[in-house]
Parts: sequence; C-alpha cells; structure tokens
Amino acid sequence: MTRVRRSPQDIAANRARYEEHQKKGLEYAPKALPGTSPLPAPEIAPDKIIHREVIPGGWYWSTHINKHEVFRVSLDSGFSTLSLIAWSAAETSERLNLPDTMKVQWTTVLGKGRVIFSDMGRVMFSVTEDSSGAHDGVVGGSTSGSNAAKYGEGTRNTRDNLILLATKAGLDKRDIPPALALFAPVRVDRNGAFAWKPELLHEGDYIELRAEMDMIVGFSNCPHALNPDKVYRPNPVTVTRIAATEPRSGDFCRTATAEAVRGFENNARAAV
Repeated sequence: MTRVRRSPQDIAANRARYEEHQKKGLEYAPKALPGTSPLPAPEIAPDKIIHREVIPGGWYWSTHINKHEVFRVSLDSGFSTLSLIAWSAAETSERLNLPDTMKVQWTTVLGKGRVIFSDMGRVMFSVTEDSSGAHDGVVGGSTSGSNAAKYGEGTRNTRDNLILLATKAGLDKRDIPPALALFAPVRVDRNGAFAWKPELLHEGDYIELRAEMDMIVGFSNCPHALNPDKVYRPNPVTVTRIAATEPRSGDFCRTATAEAVRGFENNARAAV
C-alpha cells in the first residue's frame, strides 16, 4: 500500500481550516451552560412514573424508551458508575456515537444542556437535568482483564454485561458502541493523562436524559476502570422511566450549539 505524504503546506492548510471551524463552533456555543441541577432531586409525580428499575451492583438491564420520555438515573443507594449504550429502535444499525458527541460540541464534558448523538448525526438524548457533570465518554467501561488486574477473578464487568444484554436484544457484540459512563468523574490533566476527580460527585447525584427518538437502551452497573478503589463494591442504581412531555419552544438543549440545531433537523427529516 502506498503511503501518501502530505507536504508541510497541506498540513498547515488543514490545521487552519480546523481552527477556523472550531472558532465558529465556539462562537455559536453559549457562553455558559446552565448550572448543575439542585440536590436533592425533586420528587416525580406518581402518575408520571412508567417504570422504576433498581439495577444491583455488578448487573445489567435493558429496556425500550419512546420519544420524549425521560430516564432519571439516580444514586439513591450510594456511589456507583452506570454505563449506558443505545440503539435506534427503528433501525439498530444506528447507535450511540460518543466521539461525534464530544467532537461536534467541542468538549469532553457532558452535562446539563448538552445532547448525545447517534452515528447518523441525529440526537438520541438531551441532558435536561444533571447534578454533577461527572460523566465519562472517553475511557469506556471495564473489561474482564481490567477487573482481574484490580480485583482478581470472578467479578462482573461492563464489557461482558453489554454483550449479554445485546445478545438478548437480538444483536451481536459487533453492534455494541462505546459506552457512556454515568457518574464517572474522569478529567484530563495538563499532561494529557486521565485523572479521577471524586470531588465532582455528591451524595444523591442524578441525571435526566430525554429520549429524542424511540430506542433500545442498555445499562451496566460495574465499577469504572479508573476508579482507584481496590474493593469491588458497586451499589444499586435506580433508573426511573418518566412519561413523555413535549419539549418547550426554545428548549435549551435544542438551541445551544449549531450542531445540536442540525442534529434535531436531521431527526425531523427522518420522521417525515
């Protein structure tokens, strides 16, 4: 295979185009996102609760969610990291895409006011509430190898859990996208290394994700690979499915960035 060598001029021109595109994206973006959601989490009206699932530590769960319904994921029983993956219910070849989610919003920090994209440029979730902003879309979930190195043999891990839930949904392990780790306080330090920042978390943290299409969603409740705790002790995590409410005109998540606007335009076109 012939390797194409780019001239310094080509590299400089590509960098200039990238920097101009980044500048435009950042200028469009809001100067400040909404603050984190208040604690404790407000009560959900009983008639709005469709289902409530408590996922035990080390286990997994999958379900369907319909457009404009909401998942509240809450740490009601102490700290744990819950990994999430999703597929379009209409066409499961369309799936969660975290690299695009971060790239087009110019940030690795996903919190209130952000959206989560599919690999077809459509919006899957809007983050409508979030008390921490401490979520990881870069490192991914644990594996049998990472668990064995830290805890020894015999503990459940995110990768194997996701394979099991995908299989039960009629999918293959090749259909599994990189997982979003909720309540995983990962940040990148000045040297480009990943750092675990537990001070970003609070007792009773929660996040609410509004579905922007009908989806199959999977969750795995296993410790994050970067969690420094050497003891395997994930706590139960509560996932509440809340009845749909039509988003308000000018909804912040839909207008915060140019890419979010385009993503929702793609959603609208696909619905026609």
